Amino acid sequence: MANVGKIARRSFLIGSAAIAGGVAFGAYYVSRPAPNPLTPGAGEAVFNPFVAISREKITLIAPRAEMGQGVHTTWAALIAEELDVTLDQVEVVHGPAAKAYYNSALMSEVIPSKGYDKSGFMHAVGEQLGTLGKLLDMQMTGGSTSMKDGYTRMRAAGASARETLKQAAANRLGVKTGQLSTKAGKVIAPGNVEIAYTDLAAEAASLEPVNAPLRPKSEWNLLGKTQPRVDMAGKVTGTAQFGIDTRLPGMKFATLKANPHLGGDLRGFDAAEALAMPGVEQVVNLGNAFAVVASNTWLAIQAADMVEADWGPAPIPDNHDGIRAAIRAAFETEPNSTMRDDGDTTNLPQGATEVTAEYEVPYLAHAAMEPLNATALLDGGKLTLWSGNQGPMLTRDHCATALGIEPEQVEVVTTLMGGAFGRRGELDFSVQAAKLAQALPGTPVQLTWSREEDMTHDFYRPGAMARMRGAVKDGTAVLLDGQIASQSLMAQMMMRWMGMAPAGPDITMVDGAFNQPYAIPNFRIRGHAADLQVPVGAWRSVGASFNGFFMESFLDEMAHAAGTDPLEFRLSLARQEWEPAARVLDAVKEMSGWTGQTPAGTGRGVAMSYSFGTPVAQVIEVADEDGMIRVKKAWIAADLGVALDPGNLEAQLSGGLAFGLSAAMFGEVTFAEGAAEQTNFPDYDGIRMHTMPAVQVQVLEVQEHISGAGEPGTPPAAPALANAIFDLTGQRPRRLPLSKDFNLFS
Repeated sequence: MANVGKIARRSFLIGSAAIAGGVAFGAYYVSRPAPNPLTPGAGEAVFNPFVAISREKITLIAPRAEMGQGVHTTWAALIAEELDVTLDQVEVVHGPAAKAYYNSALMSEVIPSKGYDKSGFMHAVGEQLGTLGKLLDMQMTGGSTSMKDGYTRMRAAGASARETLKQAAANRLGVKTGQLSTKAGKVIAPGNVEIAYTDLAAEAASLEPVNAPLRPKSEWNLLGKTQPRVDMAGKVTGTAQFGIDTRLPGMKFATLKANPHLGGDLRGFDAAEALAMPGVEQVVNLGNAFAVVASNTWLAIQAADMVEADWGPAPIPDNHDGIRAAIRAAFETEPNSTMRDDGDTTNLPQGATEVTAEYEVPYLAHAAMEPLNATALLDGGKLTLWSGNQGPMLTRDHCATALGIEPEQVEVVTTLMGGAFGRRGELDFSVQAAKLAQALPGTPVQLTWSREEDMTHDFYRPGAMARMRGAVKDGTAVLLDGQIASQSLMAQMMMRWMGMAPAGPDITMVDGAFNQPYAIPNFRIRGHAADLQVPVGAWRSVGASFNGFFMESFLDEMAHAAGTDPLEFRLSLARQEWEPAARVLDAVKEMSGWTGQTPAGTGRGVAMSYSFGTPVAQVIEVADEDGMIRVKKAWIAADLGVALDPGNLEAQLSGGLAFGLSAAMFGEVTFAEGAAEQTNFPDYDGIRMHTMPAVQVQVLEVQEHISGAGEPGTPPAAPALANAIFDLTGQRPRRLPLSKDFNLFS
C-alpha cells in the first residue's frame, strides 16, 4: 500500500507557472489534468485552477459553493496550512464552470458498501473512482463531500507551492533549501533575511514543482483550530454579494408564476391588465410558466398576480390522501433496493419476542431564506449568468441547451447563497433566467421567485412510510426487517440532470437504514419505489432524513420491548459492530449524565445515525410546562475522523440539529388538486430562537478517514425528540410532524 500511496501523492501534484511576476500552484487528483479554465489578465498568467500568487496577493479558487456552511474558510485553511500563510493573506473566490473543479469525493460513494465497513483497499479504489467525476462534469457541492474532496488535494497544492518557493529563494541566494524555512508568506534565510512569496513568484514560475510531503498534524497551525470565517465581515456589514444582490447597468427585474398544479402545462394567458401597469414591460412565456418583466421586483410580483392564466391539470393524485395511498401501495411491489439481507429475517428466532411498528413522514420543502434567483445577460451570442447554484457545469450546459448555443458561450458566475439545503443543485431557476435573457438580448434581467413560488414549486423531500418488524431476546436485538416506501428521488434527479434514469437500485431510499452500524444477526432492509410524479429532490441528509426517524424510533421500541435501557441497548449493538459508533454514544451518555431515569415532567431520548461517513449521537431533553412540551437541552457527539475547524463543525452539527428539529416538530407539505397547500413561513413554521434548546457538542476523531459535517446532524434529531416525548408522555410518536399529535411550544 505504501507504493500505491506514493503514486497517488504524485498524481495530486501539478505544475506551476507565471509571467510578469505571477505564479500559480495547485493540485488535483488525476494523472491527465483537465484544462486550466482560468484566463490570465493583461501581464499575468495562471497555469493552475486553484491557487495563484502574484506580486499583489495570493488567490485561492474554491470550486465548492459557499452557502453558509463555511466551506470557503476551511478550504482556504487547507492550502494556507501547507503554504505557510495566514488566512488574512488569502483571497477566496469561487471558480468558474470547469472540469478541473470536479468533486472527487462524490463518485467514490458508488462503491457498494455500508460505508463504515470499507477497507483501506476499498478507500483507495474509491479515490481512484473519484476521477470519473471529471468525465461526468460533477462540479458539485453536496453530499457533505467538500472536505473529503479537498483534504489531501489542497494540502498537497500548498506543500508543493511552499517548497517550490523555497527552491526559488535558494537559487537566488545561492544556498541550499535545507537552510531555509517559511513563515507567514515569507521565506526565511540565514541572517534573518526574509523574502515575501510575492517577490519570488516570477522566479518560482520557471521551476519544476517540488514533490513535498505533507506536514503531520502535530505541526498544524491553522487546521484543527477554530478560524475566523473569511466571509464573515462582508456578511456582518451587508457588503457580501449574494445572488439577489446582483446589480448591472440597465438591469430589468422579473418574477414568474408556474402552474400550481405540479407538472401541469400552461395552455395560455391574458396579460393585458398586467401590461397596462406603469413600469411593466413585457410578459414572457417560459413553457409551463410565464414571467413578468418590470422596472423592479415588487412591481413584477404585483403584475404577475394580474395575469389570467389557463393552467392544465397535474399528473399527480388530486388530493393528499391519494398521494399517501400511492406510497402505501408501493409496499406491494417488488423491492427497488435490498441493500442489506443478513441472516434469516423470515423466521422468528426461538424464544424471541416480536416487535412491529409502522411510521410515516411527510413531504418537506427546502425553504432557504434567500428566494431562488438568477441574473442573466445575453449579449453578442454570449450568455453570462449570475446564479447561486450547487452545480456550475450542469447549470452551464442546461442553459446552453435551452438557448441553442454551445456551453463555451456560457459563463456562470456562482454567487454566495442564502441557504440551499440541496435546492440550488437544481437547474430550473437558472434556465428560466437564461430564457428571459434570450427574450431581452443585450439587457441584463434578474429573475426572482416569490416566496410563494419557491414553496409551491419545490423539488420536495419525498414523503415516506416504513413497516418495521423486529425481534428481541435476552435484552438485545436479534432480528430487524424493514420495508421503506417512497419515491425514487435519484430517478427524478438523474433524469433532470443527465436526461436518463439510473439503472439499478436507488440507494437513497434506504440510506440511513441498511447501513446502520448495529450488530443484529438477522438484518434486512428493502426499499419500494412509489409510482408518483410529485417533484422530489435532495433535501439536507436526503434519505437518511426519514430513515433515521424510522430506524431509531424502532430501535427505541425494541429496547423497551427487551426491557433494556435505550442507550445501553444501542451501545451493546454498536460495540460489536463499529467502535466509532459506540464512542459517540458513550460521549453523549457522559455529556448528558444519562442514567436511564428521568424525573416527573421531564423526558429524554437518544438516537444515533450514521450518514455521509459520520456517526452522530444525540440526546434530547424535553419538559412539560403547563401541558405544553418544550425542547430544553440537546447533546451531540459526532466522529468526523479529522476535525479541521472545531468551531465550524460545532456550528454545522448544531445547525443540522435545528434543521431536523424544525422538520420534526412542524414541517409538512400537503397537496390539494395537485398543488402544494403551504405557501409561506406562516404555514410552514420552523424552530425559533426561543424554542431552540441549549446545545452542547463534542467532536471526536476516532475514525481513520475524514468524513462529512453538513448533513449528518439532521437524521438523529427527529427520533431523539420523538423518543424523549415517549419518555415524557408514554405515547409513542410514529408520524411527523410531531405537532399533529402533541402540544409543542412554537
